[in-house]
Amino acid sequence: MNEQNQQTDTLQDVRDIRKLMERSSRFISLSGLSGIAAGLVALGGAWIARSIIFKEYYDGYNARKYFNPDDFATLKIQLLGLSAGVFGLAFLLAFYFTWRKSNRLGRTLWDHTSRRLFWNMLIPLVSGGLFILAMLQHNDWRFVAPSCLIFYGLALVNSSKYTLTDIRYLGYCEIIVGLINTQFIGYGLYFWALGFGLLHILYGISMWWKYERKPEQA
Repeated sequence: MNEQNQQTDTLQDVRDIRKLMERSSRFISLSGLSGIAAGLVALGGAWIARSIIFKEYYDGYNARKYFNPDDFATLKIQLLGLSAGVFGLAFLLAFYFTWRKSNRLGRTLWDHTSRRLFWNMLIPLVSGGLFILAMLQHNDWRFVAPSCLIFYGLALVNSSKYTLTDIRYLGYCEIIVGLINTQFIGYGLYFWALGFGLLHILYGISMWWKYERKPEQA
């Protein structure tokens, strides 16, 4: 009986040590609700672009029967503004849900693991952003949508070693969707909705189910 108790205590100690090591090396306060919220915002942005911005542009184009560079410049500005708004709102919601989970778990949101996660995600994102701006500078819009998905996926994969491994698989999926999009130029909005919208929602639901459904699993 004493041997069984000793083995049980040893196993518990190993679990405790593993949890401590995981907390010290990985940022585990990411919330599945962050992914769901970001995905819903992305789908809302795609709907606005498709149903309002593009509709207005093509209604004008069909009425004129010719290409107007001023209207096209306005379209680009509207799409860039919408993208910035979607990114900003998604980021704020993701930050809120992650901050709320950190408080619930009694952990610091900004520590050495979250800083490592931030920098490893930031480098591919900034590189991709500068690359996309260079394409826009030369009026090449063909690969903007695929580049966004690919560089975002690379950022997730690069930072996954400092957080939950589920992030890595989301990154792989984003890269695959971006690469497929390179073969279907002109359908970038739909691939954006798939990559930034649907995939985020599925990822968020999976994260919530695995880690947040029961309080003791958080």
